[in-house]
Order: sequence, then C-alpha cells, then structure tokens
Amino acid sequence: MAAGTNERGRLDGATGGGSESSGSVGAKKREAPRSLSRSNIALLITALVLVVAVAALNLIHVPKVILRPGPVTNTLGETDGKPVVEIKGVKTYPTSGNLDFVTISMAGGPQYPVSVMEWLKAKYIDNDAEIDPESMWFPKGITSKQVEQQSTSEMTNSQETAEVVAMRAAGITVPESITVVQLQQGAAAAGELKPKDVLVSLNGSKVTDLKSVSTTMSKVTPGATVPVVVKRAGKQVRLRVPTGKGEDGGAVFGIAISPSYKFPYDVKVNVGAVGGPSAGTMFTLAMYDMLTPGALTGGKKVAGTGTISEDGSVGPIGGIRQKLIAAKRADAQFFFAPGSDCQEAKGHVPSGLTVIRINTLQDALKALKQIRGGKTTGFVGCG
Repeated sequence: MAAGTNERGRLDGATGGGSESSGSVGAKKREAPRSLSRSNIALLITALVLVVAVAALNLIHVPKVILRPGPVTNTLGETDGKPVVEIKGVKTYPTSGNLDFVTISMAGGPQYPVSVMEWLKAKYIDNDAEIDPESMWFPKGITSKQVEQQSTSEMTNSQETAEVVAMRAAGITVPESITVVQLQQGAAAAGELKPKDVLVSLNGSKVTDLKSVSTTMSKVTPGATVPVVVKRAGKQVRLRVPTGKGEDGGAVFGIAISPSYKFPYDVKVNVGAVGGPSAGTMFTLAMYDMLTPGALTGGKKVAGTGTISEDGSVGPIGGIRQKLIAAKRADAQFFFAPGSDCQEAKGHVPSGLTVIRINTLQDALKALKQIRGGKTTGFVGCG
C-alpha cells in the first residue's frame, strides 16, 4: 500500500491506482454515531413507565359502580323519527310541552366493569359522578346476559303497567286475569294449586285483579283452609287450599302470581336500548295525556322519574341526584320525584328546578293541573 493511502479511503470511493490522502478532493468522512445522553435515557424510561402504568390502570378493574347524568327523552315527542308513545285503535288528543323521563349513565357490573383510571376520573375530576359499591346494584355472580335480560324485562313490565294505569285512569276498562306462576319451596298450597292455574275466586270473592287477591287474603286467618276456584286446562276446578303465615304475619298460600291483561287498544313505546322500570310514571302520564282532552302540562317542561304500580302508586328508583342534573341540563322547569327518594335528593336540587314530591299518579295529575294553571311555587318538595 502506497504511503498516505489507507484502506478506509479506498472503501469510501477512491478511483485509479494512485494514492489518495485524507485531504484530497472527493474524500468522504463518516460521522461517529451519536449516543443518547443520560437525561434522554431517563426521559425515555419515564415515558415507557407512564405508558405501562396508564395501560395497567385501564386494565385493572375495581368493584365500583359510577353513575352519571344520562339522556333525557320527551315522552310526548319523537325519537329516531318515531313517536315515543303511539296509541292506535282509539281517539287520541293533541298534547304540548314536555313530559320527560330522565336516565342515568352507569358504568360497572359484569357488562361495563370500572377500571382504576375511570374510578380516579370520577373521584377527583367529575363532580357530577356518584360512586357506589358494586354490591349495591348487582348481586354477586350475576352475568352480563342476566343483567341485560332483567333490564329489558323491567322496561317491558313498566310499559305494560303504565298502559293499564293510564287507561283505567282515563275511564277505560282493562280486563285482567291472575295466574299462578310458581309455588315456593314448602308452600302451604303445594298439592292443590299448580303453575298456570288462573284464579277465579278466593273464599267466595271474585278475583278481578291483584288488589282483589290481597284484599281477600288480608281477611283470612293464617293456617285456615280457603275455598278456591281456578281455571285449569280450560276447566273450572274447585279446591280447598291451606294457608301459612307470611313474613308480615298475614295468611299466604306460598305462591307467586302474575297479572295478564286484555288491552282494548294497541300501545307502542319506542325508547331504543333504555332499560329498567324507572320511566313508568312518565309513560303513564304521557298515555293519559294522549287519551284525555287538553294538554296536561299547559306547554310547560316537566321531567320526572319513578316506577308505577297497578294501583297507581309511584315507587323508588336509583340515581336521583344524577337525574336531577340531567333534567336541569334539559331545561326542565319542574321535576316529579318519588317521595321515597326525597331524602337522597335533599340538598342536591339544582338551582332553578322546582322538585315536586309525588307518591301516586293522582299526586302528579293534581300538580300538573296547578302547573298548567300558572302555579310555580308552593309545591311539596324534597326539602
């Protein structure tokens, strides 16, 4: 190798047979690779740790339920281009204003387990969120399928009960039959009553509805044998059925019964994927409004919540605080709250929202009459 020539020079592109010094024209120098500084390495490691930590916080679940204000739907309006409540086969009347049912958005349980990250956000950032133990809302071992089935069943039952209560309140007859659906373990009536038996009479009194059953049984002494007539496989059967003592001290057969209705008109409710029973009262009011002349609200925006029973009583729901916030966000002027939920609502009523305590459908109808008459204050609220 000639003096001044190096192997690197040739590999870098020397041409011809002569020598080439490192300073010659055309020579290329390759820069030494740069190494990360200690500070950059530390930043990279910190970033990786944070990524792993955030991923872990999103993957690890906690046994909590998080409640937030949910969507609001006007039962007198439309959803996805369809009436929320549609009644066919009978004359209906124009309505106005709003009868909103409010919902909660829930995370938790087997369907939507709460991650540590979501729990931290709810606890320290989201002021409208409520955090409850998962056991308050879901029985141990329940599956996501069971939760979905229960929620759907509750919504369906609430709509059916709303139809019965609204029609009867409007003076429309709804025939009803009471069927035995199950005998409890150790039932006093075992061997006499059977599932699918339709109760015709109890102790000489005709069975017309659920209330007639409870009224008759309240007069029976625990342990007494009661004459019962049932319809079984299309034939009437006379029985003598023994009773036992219930938890409340009254006479019981130890059976589960369920009502079946024969509706004179077709009612359809369109609410999408919403589940649960808490819209029952607002469905009832909307149906009653459509079946009777005049607008119940007088054009006002009224929201509310509460289950509805066949006798017209309004029952408790969950998440009243979040529902109050949802109603306020929807610009509701008045809010119907079940009396049984007032204690939880106390001190959490948004400014500008008038809360009215109701225990029955008649309470709500009375308040609506006052609202459309111009009353804005002086209602019995939640304190």
